[in-house]
Amino acid sequence: MSIRRNIIANYASQAYISAVGIALLPLYVEYMGTDAYGLIGFFSVLQAWFSLLDAGLSPAISRETARYHAGALAPPEFLRLFRALNLLFILAAAFGGMCLYLANSYIVTAWLNIGSLSQEEVLYSLNIMALTVALRLIGALYRGVITGAEKFIWLSGFNSLITSIRFLGVFFSMERWGFSPEVFFTHQLVVAVVESGALYWRSVLILPNRSYINERVGLSLTPMKPILRFSLPMACTSLIWIMITQTDRFVLSGILSLTDYGYFTMAVLAASGVTTVAGPISNAIMPRLAKHHAAADRYAMLALYRSSTRWVTAIAGTIALTMFVAAKPLVFAWSGSLYLAERVAPILQLYVLGNLVLTVSAFPFYLQYALGNIRYHVIGNIGLATFLFPCIVFATKNFGAIGAGFVWLGVNLTYFVFWIPYVHSKVAPGMHLQWLKVDVFRTLVFPTVLSAFIFILNIGSEDRVSAFIYTLAVGMTVAFAASRAHAEFKEKIAEFFFVGKSS
Repeated sequence: MSIRRNIIANYASQAYISAVGIALLPLYVEYMGTDAYGLIGFFSVLQAWFSLLDAGLSPAISRETARYHAGALAPPEFLRLFRALNLLFILAAAFGGMCLYLANSYIVTAWLNIGSLSQEEVLYSLNIMALTVALRLIGALYRGVITGAEKFIWLSGFNSLITSIRFLGVFFSMERWGFSPEVFFTHQLVVAVVESGALYWRSVLILPNRSYINERVGLSLTPMKPILRFSLPMACTSLIWIMITQTDRFVLSGILSLTDYGYFTMAVLAASGVTTVAGPISNAIMPRLAKHHAAADRYAMLALYRSSTRWVTAIAGTIALTMFVAAKPLVFAWSGSLYLAERVAPILQLYVLGNLVLTVSAFPFYLQYALGNIRYHVIGNIGLATFLFPCIVFATKNFGAIGAGFVWLGVNLTYFVFWIPYVHSKVAPGMHLQWLKVDVFRTLVFPTVLSAFIFILNIGSEDRVSAFIYTLAVGMTVAFAASRAHAEFKEKIAEFFFVGKSS
C-alpha cells in the first residue's frame, strides 16, 4: 500500500471535513443562535473527556493490527485480542454513558449558564449526547483496526460521507422538525448508530477468516495482557492530554455564558485547522514507522520521520502564520460579522501559534509509538499537565479566554524548548540538532519573517470580499515562502501528486 496514496486520501478527507465544519459554523449560529452553538461546543468537550474510557486501547489495537499484517502476530492471537477488546469497549461505553446520564441534571442546573435556552431542551440534549458519545467510543476500536491495516482510502471516503450526513444532513432534519438543539442532537445520535455499525462491518472484513483457523478462539480477557505494557501508558497519556487540551474549555464552560462560550468555541475550532494537518500524515506514518522498526530498518524509520516533520511543519506553519496575520479579516470573511471578528480574532491568534508548536512537538511521540515504548512521552506530559493545569485555571478565572490563550502558547513553547531535545537524545541520539535546525527552523524562518512584515503593515478590509482576497493573498505568499525553505519541496510536490511511487 502506497504511503503517498494514504496521505493524499487522508488529507483530502481531512480537508473536506475541516472545510465543512468551519464553513457551516456561521450557519449554525445564524439559524440556531449563539447559545445553542455554545451547547454544541460543550458537546465537543464531553466527547474529548469521554474518550478517556478508551484507555489507550484503540492505538494499541492499531499497532497490533499493523504487527499482524507484518507477520509478527498470529491470526488466532489477533482475533482473540479483538474479541476481548470489543467486549471491553461495549462495557466501558455503557458505564460511561450511564454516568454521564446521571450527571446531566447537575450540569444543567449548577454548571452551564444556559442563557435563553430552557432547562428542558438542554437536559434532553445532554441525555442524547450521553448515548452519542457512548456509540462513538465503541467505533474508536473499529477505527483502530482499520487504521492499523492502512485502509486509509476507504476510511477517508467513509469519514467524508459521515461528515456530510452529520453536518450537512442535519439542516434537512432541522428544516423538517425545527432549528433546535433537540433536533440537532437527535440527528447526531442517528448518525452515530450508522457510523459505528459501518465501522464494525469494515473491521470484521480485516480480521482473520475464522474458517481458516483450526484452533478454538473463544472469548477471554487474557489476550489483553501482552498489550497492557503499551496501552496503560497510552491511557495515562490520554488522560494527561485531555487535561492539557481540554481543561481551558471545560473551565470556561462553567464561567462564561453559552453565548460567550460559543465565541470561544469558534476561535478554538478555527485554530484547530493547524493541528488537523498533522492528523493525515501521522495516521499514515505511524503504522509504517512501526513496520520499519519491526523489520529492524532504523535508517528508513528515521528518514520517514524527518521528511514527515518537514512536510507537516511547512503546511502547519503556513496555516498558522496566515491565520495569525489575517485573523480579523479571516473571521470577518467567514462570518460576515465585524463584531464577531473583534471578539474571536485575538483568541484565534494565540491558539494558532500554540497549536503550531504543539503540532511539531507531537513528532517524538510518533517515534516512541513505533518503538513500542512511550515512557518519555508519559513523563513529559505529566510534567506539562502539572504546570499547565493550575495556570489554566488561574488564567481562565481571572482573564477569561485571552488568559487561556496566553497560557496555551507559553506552556507549549516551554515543552518544545526543554523536553523535546531530551526525548530525542534518548530515542534517537545525535539527531535533534539536525532535526531542529534543518527540519523545523529552516522550514519556518523565511515565512515567519515575511509574515511579521505583513503583520506590521496591518492592511484592513472593508467588506467580506476584500477580506477574503486579502486572507487568500497572505496565505499564498506565506505558502510560497515555505516552499522556498527546502530545495526539494518544489520537486517533491510534483512527484508526490503525479509521478511518485511507494516509499
